[in-house]
Amino acid sequence: MSADKKTVTRLDSNYMQQYDAYVARQRRKKKRLVRRLALFSVVVMVVVGSLTAYHFKQRALHAEKQEQYEQLQDRLANLEKREQNLKEEINLLNNEEYVLEIARTNYFFSKEGELIFKIPDKAPSY
Repeated sequence: MSADKKTVTRLDSNYMQQYDAYVARQRRKKKRLVRRLALFSVVVMVVVGSLTAYHFKQRALHAEKQEQYEQLQDRLANLEKREQNLKEEINLLNNEEYVLEIARTNYFFSKEGELIFKIPDKAPSY
C-alpha cells in the first residue's frame, strides 16, 4: 500500500498551494505556542520557587522572632516581679520598727540595758 502512495502524483493547483501554506502556518503557530508555553512554564516555576523560598525564610524569621518575644515576655515578668518585691521592701524600710528589727537581728543592735548572746546555728561536732 505504501508503494501505491508513491505512485500518486501531487497536483500543482492553486488550492494545493494555499493548503500547503495553511499547513505550514499551522505548524509554525503550533511551534510558537509550544515555545511560549515552555517559556511561561519556566517563568512560573521560577516565580513559584522564589516565592516558596521566601515563604520558608519568613517562617524561619517568624519562629525566631516568636522565640525572642517569648524570652522578652519572661524577662518582663521577672522584672515586674522584682519591681514588686523592691516596692514592698521600700515600704518595709520606710517603717522604723522594721528597720530596728533588722538592725537588732543582723547587726546586734541592742536596746538600752539589753545583752545579746549569739547562738551558733550549727550543732557542735563533738
